[in-house]
Amino acid sequence: MIQVTTLAKLPQAYKVLFTGFLMVIGVGLMMAGAQIMLTHGMADGKPGLSLNDIVYSYHGNRSGSKLESMLNGQMKAMAPDEVRFAIIQWARDEAPADEWNSKIQPLFQKHCLSCHNAESGLPNFTELADVKKVAAVDEGASIGSLTRVSHIHLFGIAFIFLFVGWIFGLAEFPLKWKLVLISTPFAFLVIDVLSWWLTKYHPVFAWLTMLGGIGYSIASTIMIFTSFAQMWAPRSLWPTMWTGVPSEAPQEATKEA
Repeated sequence: MIQVTTLAKLPQAYKVLFTGFLMVIGVGLMMAGAQIMLTHGMADGKPGLSLNDIVYSYHGNRSGSKLESMLNGQMKAMAPDEVRFAIIQWARDEAPADEWNSKIQPLFQKHCLSCHNAESGLPNFTELADVKKVAAVDEGASIGSLTRVSHIHLFGIAFIFLFVGWIFGLAEFPLKWKLVLISTPFAFLVIDVLSWWLTKYHPVFAWLTMLGGIGYSIASTIMIFTSFAQMWAPRSLWPTMWTGVPSEAPQEATKEA
């Protein structure tokens, strides 16, 4: 005899286990959104995530340097305007070495080196050679960094979607829409990562990054909240589409061996 259960019929121990996992994943997704806002969201110097932020992050701001972009964006509050303008002008003048010791290095020592030092893991601004790398024209993310971030996202986030989809697979839900929701995060994750590479070479593809993030966020949110509801909410409160439409979701069934 083979029995297939649903979320509502799970033992309490599994409901608690799945609930704990989904709660942590939900908070993690919100933290990921906040991290994007705090990093990519200020790439153009303005609050909020925009297409320009994505273009500057992956394609680069070819009219200036990464140093200039950071000083006008995330790091704007870290130094007075006159200091930022002096450093930006130095970078635009191709970072002449003869101005480093007398004019520019003291500014970095006062305003930057508390974070940007050899021990911090951030770009090291103690030496002229390292500063010149970020003072060059901003060509966006490097191939090496894109490769590293791509494989981390594809491997790591795919496992999150696997377990979220597996739990949601036990929900009572119209089969067609269940299959759409389970597959959507994987499809949009691939679109998201692919868009980084495409945007690196042409900024017109930046909108794909927006599409990918929005797509898998919406699908994941629906699956997580549906799973919560079917594990803990009374059946009488469920939306009609879950139970009013003939469902192809797994039902308790028996089959002779």
